[in-house]
Amino acid sequence: MPLRRWWNGARAVAGAPGVRGLGAGRGEWVQVARDVAASGGTLHALWVSAVSEAVPQTAVHGAYLTDMGVLVVELALPAGTGAAYPGLEGIFPAASRLQRAAFDLSGVRASDPDARPWLNHERPYEFIRVDGEGVHEIAVGPVHAGTIEPGHFRFSVVGEKVLRLEEHLGYVHKGLEQRFTELPILQGHRLAARVSGDSAVAFSWAYCQALEGMSGCLVPPRAAWLRAACLELERLANHLGDLGALGNDAGFAFGLAQFSRLKEDLLRAVAAAFGRRYLFDILVPGGMAVDLPAEAARALSGAVRAVCIETAELRGIYEEHEGVRDRFTGTGRLEPQLAARLGVVGLVGRASGQARDARVDLPCAPYSELPVAKVVQQAGDVAARVAVRFEEARESGRLLERLLSQLPQGDRTAPVDTPADGAFGVGLIEGWRGPVLVALQAGPGGSVRRCHPHDPSWQNWPALEYAIMGNIVPDFPLINKSFNLSYSGVDL
Repeated sequence: MPLRRWWNGARAVAGAPGVRGLGAGRGEWVQVARDVAASGGTLHALWVSAVSEAVPQTAVHGAYLTDMGVLVVELALPAGTGAAYPGLEGIFPAASRLQRAAFDLSGVRASDPDARPWLNHERPYEFIRVDGEGVHEIAVGPVHAGTIEPGHFRFSVVGEKVLRLEEHLGYVHKGLEQRFTELPILQGHRLAARVSGDSAVAFSWAYCQALEGMSGCLVPPRAAWLRAACLELERLANHLGDLGALGNDAGFAFGLAQFSRLKEDLLRAVAAAFGRRYLFDILVPGGMAVDLPAEAARALSGAVRAVCIETAELRGIYEEHEGVRDRFTGTGRLEPQLAARLGVVGLVGRASGQARDARVDLPCAPYSELPVAKVVQQAGDVAARVAVRFEEARESGRLLERLLSQLPQGDRTAPVDTPADGAFGVGLIEGWRGPVLVALQAGPGGSVRRCHPHDPSWQNWPALEYAIMGNIVPDFPLINKSFNLSYSGVDL
């Protein structure tokens, strides 16, 4: 297999298991991408960084998810030429927005023809228009009702039937990547937790994983098990919230009421156990900020068990309700072949036949000791994405029962040394949406030279544009919620 020669020639990268790095020339940059695609791998992240403080040169990085592991490819760019690097949109469609965002942040451009801004909203944005008799446009956003974050959706429709949807996001532009460079590297995990607040555990763990790998820190087993428990609690809470909202979007308010109650029960149990409803700042470099006494672990385990029992009962009600079935089944279908072509990941990918889950494929401790059942559906519609949530909620409950009842004894933290200037690490954690990646480079004196946090929504937002095609406009809220992608995670 052509990809194997690149993999065998790559060096190990600190942080998550199964990550290797490779330097490439311009021709190799494109050939590696082609070989990854031919092997069934996907482009997961792309970012630009300075090579070092001493060398006035930039480099573009691509992180690929493959069956062998994560391959991070670096293409150094000549200083001062302004030449574009070879674009990858023709090989991986997801590259388009990644490259455009990288340009807005760094000024380094890809050679692909779509050069529209992504994060820079001071420049005009030309939506692609659909012409024809009876075609008109519906503009939604960027300001939405309630507390939803800003995002613009441009529908081209005939009557109520959607011919095309185009999104434009990134309206807040929080300046996260710049802010990382203003923080000590041992404190950056707090900002990582706020990249996308509903994935605080996943992002802070990925950051800590990269940092700990760079510094040679061995996380105590008890801390690793507590981290996994927090990650599964975050997964379960988000699935409960989504299942209620999806019931409501299908006109079944009973589902919203019941799942809102169950999520509240879970969050109160989490607050009693860890001192906070949402698990911000609970993971720290080297381990955990707080411990979990045996009595608190038993109480939390009992609360999770009760929630999962009721969730199973509600699944039966959802599946037997004719109106809910009618709204879910066949709506917003994303075929497995198209999902593979678009590089869709995580929950949405698994609902469309993409059998990838980093907890299984690239397990870090303690998942290497905890066999996880990978949940995969083939239909790719709202019903399949709902089924994946129900199955993953049940699996999280099973994992939590073991994690909370068999916590290893010992310390909850280990010392973390400041990594050397120029050290590089990658963290990869399967969050509730999908694989969260953090690429971290140390600067002098314990600073951050570069940190790139990558949310899986980058891959999945374009897929939503395809899933809505042929459906009617009133189905968009339901389809959109079944994806439930992060606006904040792609707004760097």
